[in-house]
Amino acid sequence: LTGALGVATRVWSRVPVSDAYREGLPDVRFDDVLDPAAADAWVREATGGLVEALPLEVTDQTLLALVNILVLRARWEKPFEGRLTRDRPFTDAYGTTRPVATMTKGVPLTDVWVVDGTYVVELRCTGGEGGGDGARVRFVLGEPGAGAARVLPAGWADRAAGAPPETDLVSIALPRLTLRTRIAVTGQLPALGVRLATSDAADFSGLSPLPLAISDVVQEAVLKVAEEGVEAAAVTVVAMRAGSAAPPPQRVLHLAFDRPFGIVVLPADTDVPLFAAWQADTPSGPAHT
Repeated sequence: LTGALGVATRVWSRVPVSDAYREGLPDVRFDDVLDPAAADAWVREATGGLVEALPLEVTDQTLLALVNILVLRARWEKPFEGRLTRDRPFTDAYGTTRPVATMTKGVPLTDVWVVDGTYVVELRCTGGEGGGDGARVRFVLGEPGAGAARVLPAGWADRAAGAPPETDLVSIALPRLTLRTRIAVTGQLPALGVRLATSDAADFSGLSPLPLAISDVVQEAVLKVAEEGVEAAAVTVVAMRAGSAAPPPQRVLHLAFDRPFGIVVLPADTDVPLFAAWQADTPSGPAHT
């Protein structure tokens, strides 16, 4: 894992894996012993401790586990100044208002646009010490009461679809936060078109001579936003079972992310989202001192 963005994949198996399959994935390590402790240690090391262990329990019925890790660890091109962080009110999706540590700074007008009533603010990250590509993080703020299904798509919509806000200057107030989710997506796979793989008719003969079918697909994701930059990690496990500057006066737009908002992380050069999150509860993070 080098640079701002990194990916790693590893397979643990209790069943034979075809040589052709191994040779087709030369960058993937295959372990012939499915050791949960070893897998947990690898996840912990690869994510820098952001995720401590596999997001699912390995049982005797788990014959093969494919683990994919995506990690982002980068600094903002223009960090927030810590001295400006203050406790400010945040109203969650249930109407409860609490003070949270909130960062503030000015943002270039070119990095803010509006898509169907949703504000999009893009903050860019550097490439990191490893020299890899940077990333972009888009924070999306909808109208009061707007939910994730309506607001989040603005984060990966074509920028050409947006319009510049009618202002001369933009400042933002953004909570310092840590988000952690664990989602079992196995039940949603048929709706995404993945039906055969989870059925008894699944054919993974190219992977192993023994009949296999997908039993679980689970993802755990962590996202941290602070003054210096952003950290994120997503661990996805596929488990398999046996088959069967303007002159004054200036208009100032202040965007306070003081209610539920979305976060979308994109690579430096494409609009394909790497991470997407919705902050509905009061943000958690290091207390302001």
